Amino acid sequence: MAAVAKRIIDDAVVRKDAKAGDRLLDRAFALAFKGLVYAQIWEDPVIDMEGLQIGPGMRVMCIASGSCNALSYLTADPAEVVAVDLNRARVALGKLKIAAIRNLPNYERFRRFFAEADHRENAAVYRESIAPHLDSQSRRYWESRDLTGRRRISHFTRGIYRQGLLGGFIGLAHLAARFYRVDLRKVLAANTLEEQRAIFETELAPVFDRAFVRWLTDHPASLFGLGIPPAQYKALAGDERMAVVLRRRLEKLACDFSVQDNYFAWQAFGRSYDRSPAAPLPPYLERRNWPLLRERISRIDIRNANMIDYLAHSDAASHDRYVLLDAQDWMDDAQLDVLWAQITRTARPGARVLFRTAAEPSLLPGRLSNDLLSRWTYRMGQSKQLTARDRSSIYGGVHLYEFAG
Repeated sequence: MAAVAKRIIDDAVVRKDAKAGDRLLDRAFALAFKGLVYAQIWEDPVIDMEGLQIGPGMRVMCIASGSCNALSYLTADPAEVVAVDLNRARVALGKLKIAAIRNLPNYERFRRFFAEADHRENAAVYRESIAPHLDSQSRRYWESRDLTGRRRISHFTRGIYRQGLLGGFIGLAHLAARFYRVDLRKVLAANTLEEQRAIFETELAPVFDRAFVRWLTDHPASLFGLGIPPAQYKALAGDERMAVVLRRRLEKLACDFSVQDNYFAWQAFGRSYDRSPAAPLPPYLERRNWPLLRERISRIDIRNANMIDYLAHSDAASHDRYVLLDAQDWMDDAQLDVLWAQITRTARPGARVLFRTAAEPSLLPGRLSNDLLSRWTYRMGQSKQLTARDRSSIYGGVHLYEFAG
């Protein structure tokens, strides 16, 4: 099973037509990608649901990642959500969340386990209420030991959002900021957008002008912790230095949305969710949605699979909505054609596809075959609106396509 998982990731990440040096970088990223990457998904599910207009009876296919969004889609009342992921650690995380929703006694216990995720008693909660209901592979993952020798389930007693590739990257960013005498948490204490911008301009922005930061971020491996492979690094940078691009993306996160309504900002600047009663949280963690999740949790299916393979084994005209995250940034033109051929084959009338890109424009024109692209309508105006309002702020574009038939 481990060999199969390794092949799935290598096939998706390692570019066959790249130069030897680039393939070496791809393999290094593939190795890093095999562990837990994201404890929280970094795409805004509110934006997803607005663009997709998920409704009763619909079948949704998405990439699982941290499963935050896949679970949040259940609040829109679809008939089924199928979440696929190449990463076995993230599949185990999704199945842990499903078992918890099914078996924990109340919302308070669920929130303490997944929103706060650092209480000692979570170990006993896992052992008594969750573990007996997990599949064998997921249970083996959480009860095995990480590189530090600790059982992985102990992440939920020490702060799961400080773990994984992204958690470690954010931790290093905080450490680097302190070296320059910058406290990133100051953003979270701001009471207005004006205060947020003042803190960004006076304290955060100057860090990106430092020679060391510019030098470091010029290397693709420096962004592995963000889950950005070498192929996507080039798309993200474009014709600019990476430090300039990262400064602009961080500016949007720090300045364009109130921290009182943006849990992505809390994760970036505080390394956890806000613990106040009115804290911004992903929809699946909100109190008001707990009864809906309990009622609809049987409608979600999380699988360790490549989305192309999954769609290839699906019936024609069997899906209504597709969420591709930023996975296409990793693909060459041939892979895009294969993916969209399967999406087109399995799409029902009126189906919608939503994805994100590191760069601002949609990557499909000029790359996807005209025969396939002509069957889909790009909702340009709505895509621009969704991009502007995406609170995660790390992507250049959110793109929405509708099946024209």
